[in-house]
Amino acid sequence: MEADIKILTDTIRQTAYELHRYLRHGHLEKIYENGLRNRLRKQGLQVDQQIPLKVYDEDGSLLGDFISDLTVENKIIIELKACKTLAPEHTAQILGYLRASRTQHGMLINFGSSKLEISIKRGQVLGMASFISFANLLT
Repeated sequence: MEADIKILTDTIRQTAYELHRYLRHGHLEKIYENGLRNRLRKQGLQVDQQIPLKVYDEDGSLLGDFISDLTVENKIIIELKACKTLAPEHTAQILGYLRASRTQHGMLINFGSSKLEISIKRGQVLGMASFISFANLLT
């Protein structure tokens, strides 16, 4: 299973890099969201866009929904940004999404800088152990 996730995150990372190389920075987040969705679907991946995901309390009670930018193969939540640089609140946002939705894998991708920023997040459904891997990719 972890090998599948690694292959999937590598595919997403490479696709985001190619999109950033083509579009560069300076567009609205929605343009990058649509572009990444389009390119990932062309590769045969299931990509859902702006889908409400359930948020649960620790006792399992449903609290409500949040809207993810993209969800790939029902395994990875992708939160996109188009800002100068990623900030701690962006990291907190994706970690909160993972914890609340009980999803294990997420990616935070910033297209707004001249260098593509990608942060890969992983959390255990309960207990939220996470690691951060930043990759600044020159374009």
